[in-house]
Amino acid sequence: MTHQPAIFDESGLAEGPDLPTGIPADSRPVDLGVAPRVIIRRSARRRRTLAARREGDAILVMVPDQMDPQSEQRQVDALVGKLLARENRDHHGTGPVDLTRRARALARQYIEPRVGYALGLDSVRWVGNQQHRWASCTPASGQIRVSDRMIGFPPWVIDHVLIHELCHLVHANHGPAFRALAGCLPRAQEADGFLLGWSWATQRTHDQNSLDDDLAED
Repeated sequence: MTHQPAIFDESGLAEGPDLPTGIPADSRPVDLGVAPRVIIRRSARRRRTLAARREGDAILVMVPDQMDPQSEQRQVDALVGKLLARENRDHHGTGPVDLTRRARALARQYIEPRVGYALGLDSVRWVGNQQHRWASCTPASGQIRVSDRMIGFPPWVIDHVLIHELCHLVHANHGPAFRALAGCLPRAQEADGFLLGWSWATQRTHDQNSLDDDLAED
């Protein structure tokens, strides 16, 4: 995961009880807006699967002792993303946010001061028919659609997708000027990593599941 917090290898520590995959065990309140430390603990008993749980302000991930490093990194990223999404759903509920209002606030804060004018945003809505895209934008009409698969995702991930689509109201392409503007959100790279991890965890890596195929016409 891009911009992932420091990972600490704790090889050789006693494993203790087996961990249920993706279920936080620590009931103490945590700040869901802060990226947690990820602690790797290797286990000779585990063969293929990974497991994770919350340990205070960190996430403890159990991995097989002999796992391939590249495969391990991908699976750790995916499992941590899945756990954080679950924590966010538990904390905020599963109801969809008011996307149009949120998008207008993001435009005023991050984009309009940079371009010097108000964006021609018409509306933003959740849709259930975008299974291969996170979102799409029609610059001519100012309409943005966001996949309802993202309901329950961390707010900063949804904000990242909204910023990306809002920037298409300035640049109807993915050129250098667009990229520079779309990267204005502080956690942009981290959010990209979260989306990639989610796609891997749900075995959707064969789908587009990116923000590079999101332009539509009326």
